[in-house]
Amino acid sequence: MKKVILMTAAVLMMTGCGFMKNSTSNNQSSAVSSQTTATATQTANTAVSAGQGAGTALQALYAQYKADGNKFNYKNMQNIMNTMSLVSSCEGLKENYKDKTYLKEFGKGMIASSLGLVTQNNVQTVTNSLVDMVKNSEAVQNAQTQAQSTASTAAGYANTAAQYAGALSSLLGAFSGK
Repeated sequence: MKKVILMTAAVLMMTGCGFMKNSTSNNQSSAVSSQTTATATQTANTAVSAGQGAGTALQALYAQYKADGNKFNYKNMQNIMNTMSLVSSCEGLKENYKDKTYLKEFGKGMIASSLGLVTQNNVQTVTNSLVDMVKNSEAVQNAQTQAQSTASTAAGYANTAAQYAGALSSLLGAFSGK
């Protein structure tokens, strides 16, 4: 009888330990899943916010572009500041240009803040232009280096705007039908 009780107790202990192990494993999986969801939500919020900044800057740049006779004046102080804002807002595109969710959320932010300049019809094109601008442009690396070394000077900002003048002129020119 003692052997039966001892064997039953041993089986129950092993079963209980296995249950605890599985329970702990499930709790860890839940924690990892919750953390992943929180990270994805934070990334989406960051993308929307960055897109809103980009949309606002694009709208301001376009308004001035139209006022200047469809020309991008990279010496205009307002254009310089709006260019810096646009570049800053697009910073996340360098790391996330392959992340479809980031790009989609970035686009939502641009649509929401550009006062109709960026729409569902052109958001993909605008986003691709901005990705190309920050990812492929040699001016990006030069601008970052100069902005870091002369971050508080108007000359540094003006130089950054001048480096982006070509890319911005093309992008703003694409909105000419507005």
